[in-house]
Amino acid sequence: MSATRKPSELHTPGGPTVTAEAANGIPGWLVALLAVACGMTVANLYYAQPLLSDLRDVFHISTAAAGGLITLTQVGYVIGMLLLVPLGDRLEKRGLVTVLLAVTTLALVAAGLATSFPMLLVASLVSGATSVVAQILVPFAASLAPDHARGRVVGRVMSGLLTGILLSRTLSSLVSDAAGWRVVYLGSAVLMALLAVALRVALPHNAPTTTIPYTHVLRSTVRLVRTHPVLVRRGLYQAAMFGAFSAFWTTISYVLTGPHFDYSPIGVGLFALVGAAGAAVAPFAGHWADRGLTRPMTGVALAAAAVAFALAGFGGHHIVLLALAAVLLDMGVQTSLILGQHTIYQLDPDARARLNSAFIATFFIGGALGSELASVAYHLAGWTAVTALGTALPVLALLYWTSERRAPSVA
Repeated sequence: MSATRKPSELHTPGGPTVTAEAANGIPGWLVALLAVACGMTVANLYYAQPLLSDLRDVFHISTAAAGGLITLTQVGYVIGMLLLVPLGDRLEKRGLVTVLLAVTTLALVAAGLATSFPMLLVASLVSGATSVVAQILVPFAASLAPDHARGRVVGRVMSGLLTGILLSRTLSSLVSDAAGWRVVYLGSAVLMALLAVALRVALPHNAPTTTIPYTHVLRSTVRLVRTHPVLVRRGLYQAAMFGAFSAFWTTISYVLTGPHFDYSPIGVGLFALVGAAGAAVAPFAGHWADRGLTRPMTGVALAAAAVAFALAGFGGHHIVLLALAAVLLDMGVQTSLILGQHTIYQLDPDARARLNSAFIATFFIGGALGSELASVAYHLAGWTAVTALGTALPVLALLYWTSERRAPSVA
């Protein structure tokens, strides 16, 4: 596959051949399906966030231990990124996605039936690892799009992913309030089973881009990291951003359910709807990437995240300031993510799954650390300590950004 592609022919099972051409190089219905699929699968990582207070009481564990559920789920996602996503270059993607969603379904059933916190942790680790389906579908969409529209297509698919992250909290809160926390996991298991069938039927056949053995695929991923410094740089930017993002959303439920606000789980979920407004920036971020504005807009995104946490620090007793902080933070994180993916997908068109694997694994390590450090910080010194941590992360990334050379390979 070359960097400059001719319009692709998409073969759907049981249907006619669709010629992908013109503006996006991929049918609009398929972009929409990929966006929904990304949102539904990545939501599995975040259903527990508004439930931490309830899970803490149900299993009689500490606040820090409850926060460890989010951390372990993200660790599972990192494991999946490193060991499973590279298979997207080695295997036919439709079959790989089907198998991963089947395992996710079983893991979510186990989580919903968990009789102890360790059982819930193990089930969450497995579901986190196999929910990397989203990160197989994103480079798949990028490979179908022509060069001039790749940023816009990735932006639209990624808007579904961020919307899934943010709406997962609201959905989780509403379902748990109405039917209990177990139904959150069991309901998601049903959704994953339905999604597996839908993607199996609708996804076009996509041949592997390499035939090298699996162990060589893993080694080649490491080699890509060594070969492309920009991959490491973009991964570190996003690790700082996602660490801040995770710090905010892991601990905000404690703030909102605390004595000052005294929100119910439903109230926490409705607050998360505010953050969903950040998904609106995704198409704009893709447009900025296509116009070659990656470097300046990355700086803006990093600065926006730092400002968001400054607002959150002042807004510990003011819900409007907290809401503004949530929107600004989510917009910054989404912008940085899309700009980063657009950049790395240009490095090697035949290794997009492996590039995405290294990129996402890097920043999810940041997210896992952000969740864990924020839980500890909140336990030791409250919301002020969390906002200090959240401000420091994008500021450090912004300082690193100032060292970036104005080179075409980076911008």
